[in-house]
Amino acid sequence: MSINKSRVLFFLLFSFCGYEMTYAQKIKKTLFVIVDGISSDSKEKIATPNLDAIAKIGGYTRAHVGGERGTYSETPTISAVGYNSLLTGSWVNKHNVWDNDIKDPNYNYWTIFRFLKEQYPNKRSAVFSTWLDNRTRLIGENLPETNKIRINYPFDGFELDTIHFPHDKEKQYIHQIDEKVVDETASYIQSNSPDLSWVYLEYTDDMGHKYGDSDQFHKAIQMMDDQMGRLWKAVQYREKNFNEDWLVVITTDHGRDSKTGKGHGGQSDRERGTWIVTNAKDLNASFNTSLATNRIAPANIPGIIDIMPAIARHLDIYIPKEQSFEIDGVSITGKLSIIYPTVKKVNNKISLNWKTLDQEGKVKIWISTTNHFKEGERDQYFLMDEVPVTNEKAEVDISKYPSGFFKIVLEAKYNNLNRWIVE
Repeated sequence: MSINKSRVLFFLLFSFCGYEMTYAQKIKKTLFVIVDGISSDSKEKIATPNLDAIAKIGGYTRAHVGGERGTYSETPTISAVGYNSLLTGSWVNKHNVWDNDIKDPNYNYWTIFRFLKEQYPNKRSAVFSTWLDNRTRLIGENLPETNKIRINYPFDGFELDTIHFPHDKEKQYIHQIDEKVVDETASYIQSNSPDLSWVYLEYTDDMGHKYGDSDQFHKAIQMMDDQMGRLWKAVQYREKNFNEDWLVVITTDHGRDSKTGKGHGGQSDRERGTWIVTNAKDLNASFNTSLATNRIAPANIPGIIDIMPAIARHLDIYIPKEQSFEIDGVSITGKLSIIYPTVKKVNNKISLNWKTLDQEGKVKIWISTTNHFKEGERDQYFLMDEVPVTNEKAEVDISKYPSGFFKIVLEAKYNNLNRWIVE
């Protein structure tokens, strides 16, 4: 065989192998769903076969909203507040959505949609929602503050349509809108397969507010489970017939009050108590504390803020260091170096503790005494120490930094953790 023919054959074989490798890499997609106002105990009382089928592939866990109770990050257990905690991976002290009025969101804390669009302008997003403000106010579509982000396929705003959905006292029109939203989501996923989709459904919360812990509320949960089954079938269709890898995450935005189940907004265990269902196969100790040692307190369950980093991981979204320092959430999937930080200031020293999951590398301890980030500016971080990740503790001297405010970041190989000290 001549040298030229050998080169041609080698090129063809190399090209074919390269094609096979590329084709074998599945296209990653994500669907996350917020079903409103279902406390973890309420969900667990009701048969949810479709959620169970999804969890059988991945997992189910109790979770929480509300930030760290009694601290700078304590967050109202209110709907829009919870949505934005999921979207940004941060608590209310950062994203600044304190109630459903959504008066002044801090868009310097980017949503997962903005991270996707800034890094992958050609990837397609979709929002299927029973509330228009999710897209226009929380994501901030077409606002200068969000670099005029656009959602490729919006399907929302039907609560404003009183002709096709006349408003009734029993809130059945909301159920009808939820049904329309679910039908469109399932159809659109099956035919168009957007890269990142958000579904929001309201009816369960309406039944909770009106009837509390009741047959009506429980029936609404069963209806929700049926809706999740329809969405799941659409995802399964895509995975079976196309070269796609779907992450599905279903959660709720808050629990219910312990007296009647009608209210929420406070910091009781039941109002903070939520849950997460996912098909993710690489769940870690942040999601399932049984994967870690028994030294981890049972109260350390995942938060709604931990969903956003998992979505970013699945969609291969790179989050720049300065922004990653601000994200409160820790991914519920993949490798983690450290979890469960505690910080305590005594006189001129700060003591830090964490739980080690992966023993590779070191922990860099950074401190800033400013919060210019919230204004869209940069904070100056000082590297205070670098210790083996297995130490699980450190102490730093802050006598040269007289500020009454400290942002502390623990930077490890697979993830960061951050806490504030506010005096």
